[in-house]
Amino acid sequence: MISKSDVRAFLEGEGAKVVGFAAIPDEVEILELNERFPRAVVFGYRLSDPVLESIADRPTLIYKHHYKTVNWLLDQAAFRLVVFLEAAGHHALAIPASQTVDWQNQKGHISHKRLAFEAGIGWIGRSSLVVHLDHGARIRYVSVLTDWEFEPDRKLERDCGTCAKCVAACPARAIAKDGVDLKACLAKLKEFAGLPGIGQFICGICVKACNGRN
Repeated sequence: MISKSDVRAFLEGEGAKVVGFAAIPDEVEILELNERFPRAVVFGYRLSDPVLESIADRPTLIYKHHYKTVNWLLDQAAFRLVVFLEAAGHHALAIPASQTVDWQNQKGHISHKRLAFEAGIGWIGRSSLVVHLDHGARIRYVSVLTDWEFEPDRKLERDCGTCAKCVAACPARAIAKDGVDLKACLAKLKEFAGLPGIGQFICGICVKACNGRN
């Protein structure tokens, strides 16, 4: 029988900066998949500060490369976690760190940020990203769904308070204190995707602005 401590130690060995354990609420949408799992293990890698500091008013080529590399590493670690859980007698399914299923609404198979919130890793900030107390929005996440039963971690009852760094930084003026204009955000991402060498919907500006208490 495995424990949460076993899984946490395994993922820390894989380089995970944060790890959380969540019960998946019934109302959470899961696209494309037929089977529903009751639990999720969520973990993340911190993005490089020097890479983020290369961003001024648009994504840079080094940020694009770093973004893709971190997503690839997350997917590799998630695959190995599935093998680990299956060896312990459980079913598990890795959800890609960054794969769009619904292009019109910009949705993946499941919301990593919602699962990270449910796992007590952080709260959903003004930018609609997960905000970790120490690392802000500078972490990318991946989730592994499973039938392994465990006690979920407690959700973090916090918010952004008076902080509005991402509001001031957003080049699309899409972030307000009461939410995000997703259409304006997507329009700016499409604009950035047309920059030489970028070719995908990335920005990084609000991520850079939100660096936690550190």
